[in-house]
Amino acid sequence: MKKRILAILAVAATLSSCQDFLNLKPAYQISDQGFYQNQNDFETALVGVYSTTRGLYSSSTIQYVGDLTTDNAEIQWSSPSADEMQLDQNGVTATNAYVRSVWNTCLYTISQSSNILNRIDAVSFDPTVKNRIKGEAQFLRAFSYFYLVRMFGNVPIATQTFTSPAQVAAADLTLKPKEDVYKLIVSDLTSAEALLPATTVTDKTRASQMTVKTLLGKVYLTQKSYDLAATKLKEVIDAKQYSLVADYKTLSTNGNTNLPETILEVAYLSGQTLGNNYSALFTPAITSMAIFPGNAQGAGRIVPTLDLLKAYETGDARKPASVSDSVSLIGGKKSYSRYGLKFVDFKAVDPGDGSVSFTVLRFADALLMYAEALNEQGKTADALPSLNQVRQRAKLSALSGLSQADLRLALEQERRVEFLYEGHRWFDLVRTGRAQTVLNAHYASQKLNFSVQDFELLFPIPQAEIDLNPTLKQNPGY
Repeated sequence: MKKRILAILAVAATLSSCQDFLNLKPAYQISDQGFYQNQNDFETALVGVYSTTRGLYSSSTIQYVGDLTTDNAEIQWSSPSADEMQLDQNGVTATNAYVRSVWNTCLYTISQSSNILNRIDAVSFDPTVKNRIKGEAQFLRAFSYFYLVRMFGNVPIATQTFTSPAQVAAADLTLKPKEDVYKLIVSDLTSAEALLPATTVTDKTRASQMTVKTLLGKVYLTQKSYDLAATKLKEVIDAKQYSLVADYKTLSTNGNTNLPETILEVAYLSGQTLGNNYSALFTPAITSMAIFPGNAQGAGRIVPTLDLLKAYETGDARKPASVSDSVSLIGGKKSYSRYGLKFVDFKAVDPGDGSVSFTVLRFADALLMYAEALNEQGKTADALPSLNQVRQRAKLSALSGLSQADLRLALEQERRVEFLYEGHRWFDLVRTGRAQTVLNAHYASQKLNFSVQDFELLFPIPQAEIDLNPTLKQNPGY
């Protein structure tokens, strides 16, 4: 288990395009004399870290965890897997494959990042390039730990490099307090912020200084350090490197790479096993459907709830860009069926191989988080302009004269419809302490016999990992 969790992966790939395949190998099998000898080796290894992180999004794992667990989405297909039903009904067990996927993907990313950071200072090359690589590696490690700590609470901390299985076996890989995990996250991000250049990065698939600032603002917001969050997010806003795109639909349709609003994205390429499966999962499982070339069928696994469709205000421009309740059939007729439009590649011959990029962080998120941080400090009037920027883009009227409590609910509503299918909803509700109130009310309104209990605000540590390493203790309640 220890060797598998912390197998630090080196990558034999080029940087020329996303079509390159990655050859991964445990760190203790890598010779220092054969790798990590020059700038290109570290650039290549960094590609491997990004590739591992990509796994969180390519198979919709984040949408399963962040949307299907909430009032945003449900399963429409008649034969879902047990793992999917657990997430849909908030009855997740320690054997859930999607939860284990997050655990493993994040820990692999952490180990890869640490391997770069622990070796890079021993090799001489351009200091500016070296600082950039270190900054990106620290960002990716912090990014992964942030997912882990929010999902599982206490998690193992390991930043060392292992050169033998014996070292792995001797390492302390017990669960560490979440407070210590957050200290590491903030330390990594603060260091990365200083190492990365302040200039605008045109390739939004790579972390920049503003990417780091945005994530750091989200971390502070989650920790309820509202003054620190507001300061960091204001730096992102004041830098004027980003702006809201005029047409919301362009954020999640073909050609959505490197948009002015995007802060960090994951790019995909159809036809070469480098696509995503959003087009299948978000659209109906109807055999006579005619929305894709060749009339391919969807899977109906993560579709919007009726409650979500009703959540949009009248005239909200985001609704026709995000969801539909009418699907075209072969022969020209239409049928009622709720489905998602965001990130669906309607040009894809294979719905499981879409090319629409996924947006991990964007400027609208920075604006709404900044408004939340200000509101929680009692600066409600100062918070409204940032919220209203997002509403204006959605063709909605500005809000005014709200109390602090009213603005909390307005921000909750805005984030729900703004970030549908972007994996935010679960984490937003848990962060604001509203998960049980909102989700249990939703289940009750649907006359569903399940609810979110206190212990279910954290996910279970994967049982397979505990079986292999009993030093990992299961979260209470599971």
